[in-house]
Amino acid sequence: MSSKNSADIEVQARASLDSKEICEQTKTLTDDWDAPDNKENPRNWTALKKACHIIPVALLCLSVTAGSSMITPGVFAISHKFQVSHTAALLPLSLFVLGLAIGPVLAAPISETLGRGIVYKVSMPLYMLFILGAGFSNSFGGLLVCRTLAAISGAPCLAVGAGTVADLFEPRRMAAPGALVVMAPFLGPCLGPVIGGFSATYTEYRWTQWSTIFLALAAYILVLPTHETHRNVLLKRRAKQLGLPPPEPELAPREAIKLLLTITLFRPIRMLVSEPIVLLYSVYNAFTFSVLFAFFEAYPFVFMGKYGFSIWQYGLTFLGIGVGVLLGALGAVLVDLLVYQKIVRKGGDRITKKGPEQRLYIGMIGDLCLPIG
Repeated sequence: MSSKNSADIEVQARASLDSKEICEQTKTLTDDWDAPDNKENPRNWTALKKACHIIPVALLCLSVTAGSSMITPGVFAISHKFQVSHTAALLPLSLFVLGLAIGPVLAAPISETLGRGIVYKVSMPLYMLFILGAGFSNSFGGLLVCRTLAAISGAPCLAVGAGTVADLFEPRRMAAPGALVVMAPFLGPCLGPVIGGFSATYTEYRWTQWSTIFLALAAYILVLPTHETHRNVLLKRRAKQLGLPPPEPELAPREAIKLLLTITLFRPIRMLVSEPIVLLYSVYNAFTFSVLFAFFEAYPFVFMGKYGFSIWQYGLTFLGIGVGVLLGALGAVLVDLLVYQKIVRKGGDRITKKGPEQRLYIGMIGDLCLPIG
């Protein structure tokens, strides 16, 4: 009996030593991660290198949302070719927007486990392939299916872009890059009809899809040389190089799938229900997007029907909205420089207690401008 107890004690002691050793190894792995001279940490990269990672991501976001509206100048041609009503011809736009809502739910958790880079570099080729299918579709149903799948494939970039900003910048330095990445998805739908208007006027509606591919391909080429930025993924790679255990234990496939589904399906719903700021912000974003995309359906009737604009002239009418988007992004940066950075310089508890809310001033101004416009 005593020998059995001794064996149990020895096993427990070894387990304790192993656990202590793992903790020490993990500490060694992460100790110098935030050191200012650690070049592996993306937050310590040079400004130029950070810009080379942020700008391509913003262009990806712009190319995806531009693809949503670039087809709108071809609505009349689609209605004529497939013998459908004008209302039905708007479905390629409507279903694309629906796909933009579905894609991030599926891809955001993947970026947290496998990294940001794989999301960008895998989703965009799929996006371009489905847009290619939409361009070659000879049936209205095929056009709708391809457009929906293209949106689902391209939408992950919109969800992961903010994560890349957080990987590269400390919270107090996020204003300018964050404004760029947030501005791009709103600027894309404004530029889409401009490009699509000329494509539909001088060629045919299919060229609205080819133009979408050209824009997405240009952005994708810029993304290809970029590096991974997600902290957890980089630490796993570092641990593998040093022969240390990963900072987080590897899960069995079944447990990993269970965790992924839990994060994917239930966490967003729980936050939406239990966090008022998440709910209100989501409703506000949905409303602003609905107003923006309502213009794509209303403008043809107003400017082409009443004022006699041509297709390419109708596309140019969206430049005004684009100017407003640029002014909004500029306002966000100015508020950061003139208000938030003053609080940062003073330091202390004011940063955490008052700092984040100071960035909402430009949003309050935008709330007033939206109904006026």
